[in-house]
Amino acid sequence: MEFIKLVIKNKKIIWQLGKNDFKNRFANTSLGTIWGFLQPFIFMLTYAIVFQFILKTGSSGNYPYAVWFFPGMAIWQWLNDSVMSSSGSITSYSYLVKKVVFPLDIIPMIAIVASSFVGLFLMVIAVVICAIYQFLPNVLLFLYVIFAAYCFIIALSRFTSAITTIVPDFSNLLGIAMQLFFWFTPVIWNLSMLADHPLILKIMQCMPFTYLVTTFRQVFMGETNIVTADNGLYTIVFWVITILLFVWGNSVFKRTKKDFADVL
Repeated sequence: MEFIKLVIKNKKIIWQLGKNDFKNRFANTSLGTIWGFLQPFIFMLTYAIVFQFILKTGSSGNYPYAVWFFPGMAIWQWLNDSVMSSSGSITSYSYLVKKVVFPLDIIPMIAIVASSFVGLFLMVIAVVICAIYQFLPNVLLFLYVIFAAYCFIIALSRFTSAITTIVPDFSNLLGIAMQLFFWFTPVIWNLSMLADHPLILKIMQCMPFTYLVTTFRQVFMGETNIVTADNGLYTIVFWVITILLFVWGNSVFKRTKKDFADVL
């Protein structure tokens, strides 16, 4: 509750610094923040072309490939960018840690806000593409998955931002881990491919990244979704993991933040 109160109290500062953070990423380029939207969109489009027309993976099942692919890739890029940027945020804002009396707990939130501009833009792109194919989003499920994604990112960043600050090598390990999560999460492959391996399928469905990618994908597909599957088993697992991760990360952050200024 203390963290939530701190975020609410400093919401204006978080918003302003988050906007500035996003703008500063491309401050030295002529197109400015346009690159922030263009680069991930081209990346996403390239993957779609390669896997649909060159490799012909056929991972979309009974749905148009674009409707299956773009929502999953959009939310993954948002998750990946948010996790990586928030994890290195304490180091990026070292001047706030060293020279100013500043609430250190909200620094990862600044990076999360900065990443949200591109993340939400990619989600809008996914909505537009799906609408072209006449697959309209379930608004309530859409809002739910955004809320769930923010909760998970915040919970994870409480831990990773603290550890990355104390042990800089952890950022490289985290980068490798996120690459592995990309391939082990059904972003470019379908969970149905594991139908003959029920145990592995269950484990994959219990992973938070799988839950978020699958749920956002199903925002546009009128079928029984992972939120209610097996009496909400995967939803329960997701929230238990997220809450435990937040409690653990919060404890680690509180114990280590007194050392931030010494190691930066």
